[in-house]
Amino acid sequence: MAVDHYENFPVASILLPAPLREPVAAIYGFARSADDFADEGDLAPEQRRELLAGYQAELDAMEAGAPTRHPVFLRLRPVVAEHRLPMQLFRDLLDAFQQDVAKDRYHDFGELMDYCRRSADPVGRLLLQLFGHATAENLRRSDAICSALQLINHWQDVGIDAGKGSAGRIYLPQDDMERFGVGNDDIMRRVASADFRNLLRFQVDRARALMLSGAPLGWDLPGRIGLEIRAIVAGGLRILDKIEAIDYDVFTRRPVLQAADWPRILWRSLVRPLEARS
Repeated sequence: MAVDHYENFPVASILLPAPLREPVAAIYGFARSADDFADEGDLAPEQRRELLAGYQAELDAMEAGAPTRHPVFLRLRPVVAEHRLPMQLFRDLLDAFQQDVAKDRYHDFGELMDYCRRSADPVGRLLLQLFGHATAENLRRSDAICSALQLINHWQDVGIDAGKGSAGRIYLPQDDMERFGVGNDDIMRRVASADFRNLLRFQVDRARALMLSGAPLGWDLPGRIGLEIRAIVAGGLRILDKIEAIDYDVFTRRPVLQAADWPRILWRSLVRPLEARS
C-alpha cells in the first residue's frame, strides 16, 4: 500500500492471513528491489535504467510464458498466475521508478499525483486483487490510501531527497513552493524557515485529508485484511502527527515510527472513530 517508498507499506504484515503472506512478500520484494535500483547506492543513471530495463524484460518474459532465472521473478511468477494479477500494475511501478532516475522536480500537485498513481497505487490494487475485493469503490479508496502514504514518505524525507542525484530531488510541487515563498535553494540548504514550515503544513494537511478519504476501506473489509489496512492507515497518520510535533522541521529530525508508537497505532486500528460509524 507505500526503507524509503515502501517503509509504510507492510507495516503490519503479521496481521495478514497466513496464505496471503507469501504473495504479499513476493509483490513487496519486486517493488522494493526495483525502487532501490532507482534510488539507492551510487550507481550512474544509465546503470539504474539498465537494471530497471532488466526487470521490464523479465515481466515481458513472464507475460509471454518464457522462462526466467531471476529469484525475484521466480518468486513472483506463481503469485501472478494463481491470482491473475494485472501485469500493467507491475509495469506502472517500473515506469514510475524509471521516472525517478530522470525527473527531480514536479511542477504542480497534479503532476505529483500522477507519479503516485504509478509508484504507489499499483501496490494497493494488487493487494485488493489478492484479497478478492477489487471493486471500483474499494480501488478508489485504496488509491487514496496509497497515494497518501507516498506523499507522507515524501514529506518525511524532504531533506534526504534533496541530497539525491546531482541536482537533488524535490517532490514538493514547484507552484506551491512559489506560492509560499520557498525556493529550490532553500530546500537544498535544509533550513526550516517559517515559509517552509507553512508550506509543509499545507502538504501535511493535504496528505491527511487524502488518507482519511480512503480510511473507511479498512473498516469495510473483513477480518485480518481490514485490520491490516487500518494499521497501515494509522501508521501513516502517526507519521503526520510526528511531523507536526517537530514543527515541520524534517531537516533536523526525520520522523519515523518507533516502538512507543505501536500501542497508539493498535488502538487506532481497533477502535472505530465516531465519525466513521454508521
